[in-house]
Amino acid sequence: MPPAAPSPRPAAPDPLVALADRCVQCGLCLPPCPTYAESRLEAESPRGRIALARAWALGTVAATATGETHLDQCLGCRSCEAVCPAGVEYGALLVQARARQRERRPAGWRQRAIESLVSHPRLLHVLLRTYGRLHPWLPARWRLLPPPPAPPSGAIPTPQAEAERVSMFVGCAASAYEAGLRSAVVQCLAMLGVRVDAPPGQTCCGSVHAHAGDLEGAQRLARRNRDAFGPAGTVLTFASGCHEAVSQALEGDRNRSVDAIEFLAGQLRARPERWRWRGAPERVALHLPCTQRNVVRSAGTLRALLSMVPELEVVELNASGCCGASGTQMLEDPVRAATFRAPLLRQVEESGATRLLSANLGCRLHLANGTPVPVEHPLEFLAARIEAVPSPRTVSPSA
Repeated sequence: MPPAAPSPRPAAPDPLVALADRCVQCGLCLPPCPTYAESRLEAESPRGRIALARAWALGTVAATATGETHLDQCLGCRSCEAVCPAGVEYGALLVQARARQRERRPAGWRQRAIESLVSHPRLLHVLLRTYGRLHPWLPARWRLLPPPPAPPSGAIPTPQAEAERVSMFVGCAASAYEAGLRSAVVQCLAMLGVRVDAPPGQTCCGSVHAHAGDLEGAQRLARRNRDAFGPAGTVLTFASGCHEAVSQALEGDRNRSVDAIEFLAGQLRARPERWRWRGAPERVALHLPCTQRNVVRSAGTLRALLSMVPELEVVELNASGCCGASGTQMLEDPVRAATFRAPLLRQVEESGATRLLSANLGCRLHLANGTPVPVEHPLEFLAARIEAVPSPRTVSPSA
């Protein structure tokens, strides 16, 4: 008898379906979901979107314009992931679902333009500076972002040669918007004996691309960042929305991405003899971005740091589960994004806070465009309230 034909290998499982099959449809993700809270529609919940993405992947349901809109409107806050008892990796599932959506329906011109600009940080920096100069004369409908602040002046102190060295990730829009933050943190860490470098060649983290389904574009940017930070050890990130993408790009034993809030807290604990707090008799509003709470998880450390500042009163904002910025959504659908922002801004106004702190650049830009209250990164605020302890004077022995 001829030998039996080998059995065909089973097809590899669809990775999106595998992610979706972990969902047990319990519904615990519904209460923390901002879009479900706003609409009370099952299709606007994580459970509903998972079911849609799975059905599309298996071909049991045809994609429709209405269904695509439900996927579009997910804010990607991942509050569902933080409470899921089954450990569903909703962030990864959303990226996969939007990658397939992009194959079905190409991205719009505005999304493609944004992706192109953030991929070229130098050009974006020039355009944002130009936008800042023109901002007072632009019509209101064109003021989608606040103007970038003026760059800081003054020399940055150089720590001793034997100081610990770390690198920092700059990003794309942050080049123009976070110059003051970077300067403040570099000066503060120099006082603590840490030297901070910004390697050339780095670019956008790629989150804008990945969250819109352009996985190839995100991977291309990740490779550029991996090359730029190749020999670096610790790499500091300032924006909670960039942290995960930077961490994934800098994979390997020689690279380690650290939230700058966590890093500063560690340096303060390690060198208590070098610094002290300067009092801050002020009431500030604290916004904890979704990415900081659900992905980076540095909210507890930030609360602890702020609680140490003498005379400071902190009002934590809890009026909305998400500010609505959601990457490019604040630019593509500013009216809808403003509906999620409004409860937070009302809370800021009612609190009487004189300053609003938020650790993600996109959130800060979105919030700042709706309030006259100054909006700042918590690290810039904290760094300005940390001062060096004067060295004890050497007393000459009496003759």
